[in-house]
Amino acid sequence: MKKIFRAIKKFFLAIYRIIDKILVTPISRLIFNIKEYLKSHNLKLDYIFNRPNFMIYVSLILAIIMFLLIDSKVITLVESEAEVITNVPVSVNYNEEAYVVEGIPETVDIVLIGRKSDIYLAKQLGNNTVILDLSDYESRDSAYKVYLSYTKSIDSINYKLDPSYVSVTIKDKISVTKTLTYDLVNENYLNEKLSVESVELSKNEVVVKGSQDALDNIATVKALINLNDPALTDVGTYDVDNVKLVAYDATGNVINNIEIVPTTLTASITLDTYYKSVPIKVLTTGNLVTGKAIASIIVNNSNNYTTNIYGEQDIINGISSVPVTINVNDQGTSTKNYTVTINKPSGVRAIGDSKANITVTFGDEKQKEIKVSTVNSKNLASNLTANIVGTDSITVIVKGVQSVIDDVTEENINAYIDLENYTAREELYDVPIKIDNDDPKLTYVVSSSAKVRITNN
Repeated sequence: MKKIFRAIKKFFLAIYRIIDKILVTPISRLIFNIKEYLKSHNLKLDYIFNRPNFMIYVSLILAIIMFLLIDSKVITLVESEAEVITNVPVSVNYNEEAYVVEGIPETVDIVLIGRKSDIYLAKQLGNNTVILDLSDYESRDSAYKVYLSYTKSIDSINYKLDPSYVSVTIKDKISVTKTLTYDLVNENYLNEKLSVESVELSKNEVVVKGSQDALDNIATVKALINLNDPALTDVGTYDVDNVKLVAYDATGNVINNIEIVPTTLTASITLDTYYKSVPIKVLTTGNLVTGKAIASIIVNNSNNYTTNIYGEQDIINGISSVPVTINVNDQGTSTKNYTVTINKPSGVRAIGDSKANITVTFGDEKQKEIKVSTVNSKNLASNLTANIVGTDSITVIVKGVQSVIDDVTEENINAYIDLENYTAREELYDVPIKIDNDDPKLTYVVSSSAKVRITNN
């Protein structure tokens, strides 16, 4: 409180000094000089100046004159200041049912010019509303130059708008009906083991209003269904309200200068769990010690370990295994244990295991030859035909530990030639023969190639 009283005291002392300096002292000096002048010229006006109330009356009259001069701004004691109010919203008046207006700024800046006290009062009392009045304008192809207006709350200040005017285009508003589709957003917030089985919207069509140019740019109108909803926790059917509707152009950009009726709708979402058990497929990198081969691969203490994958039914139905990779470089002399991270295949939302323990044993490498009579072709263009010439069968060398290669027969071997980028011609192609191999315990060697003639259909 003492600080407040000191501040008030300083304020009034400052005012007293200003009045004393500007009014009292000059007036007193003027009267004294007049008195001395009259006295020196023997003018008998001393009795007037010596009257006790004369000085008070004169000072009061001069003070009133000074007040009127300052209030009418003939005399300025305080310099004008300027202050900017930024990001003031623009309120637009126009027939929203009949027209679409393009080029309206969302906000403008207001510059207030005047005495600091008046600016402060204007900021406190003013609602800072900027108006763009288009109520008397009609649609046309060319743009209008329209000035913005601002309601002054204090008449003693001046104001300027930045910008002070805008160029707007007014177009006729028309309506079209659009088919509605949907997108699921924030799927990562949905329980990983849940999938959206079906979605039913409360409306299949919506009315879109806007200018002809804007409507022509609409490629699709979508309902954005937000799956970040605490209610979506288990299998079942749920109603999601206030689903937002958005229009997009052909490049996927949102179109804002249109109106969609209704603005929101309700979606009924059915959640279910889809899963499938698939084996973990072990792949290898690196080269074993010469003369050694993999005898067995055990995953989590099982020769046929499987894990569950969760996701959309059409996606997980196309997945037959989950791959993991181990490095066997320079291995082959002793049993090797691995702990690997299992990565989810593309499209899979959840997987039953995040890690796997793999045990690999080794043995001496053996080999045997198998005659294969069938060689298939892959990746041949649909307008071409390929014929293998002069090859009744090929010899495939199978390498691995004895117990593994004993189980390999011709029926287990898929020999093929890859004809991608091959074209029709008279000469024969010499194409290498390859073997499909998804078993790291086996190695296939084919020394021969196939003579192939490719013709147009």
